[in-house]
Amino acid sequence: MVAGGEQRIDKWLFFARVVKSRSLAQKLAVSGAVRVNREKVGHAARIVRPGDVLTISVHERVRVLRVLDPGLRRGPASEAARLFEDLTPPAQRRPDGEDFSDLLGEDESAEPDQR
Repeated sequence: MVAGGEQRIDKWLFFARVVKSRSLAQKLAVSGAVRVNREKVGHAARIVRPGDVLTISVHERVRVLRVLDPGLRRGPASEAARLFEDLTPPAQRRPDGEDFSDLLGEDESAEPDQR
């Protein structure tokens, strides 16, 4: 964590359980699908602070989150929920959960072939 309640956006997305892995958070950040206070994020090292509003757009779904606190770790969902306020309009919320990883086209749960 960076001093003053600041944190890299890729770490924050991972700690807040927006995506399943830090590498997916980095890919999401550099893809242009994330905005911080209406400004497109161009790199994973972009700093976010409490009060920043993130807009995350993946496959025609948009999620709007206000950063409340930087995370110290990727903890349980109850801990992650305290890191943000969900400002997403009810019509845009995902009924099956919070995670966008399945929309990024990568399945991290797949096991490698056992030969």
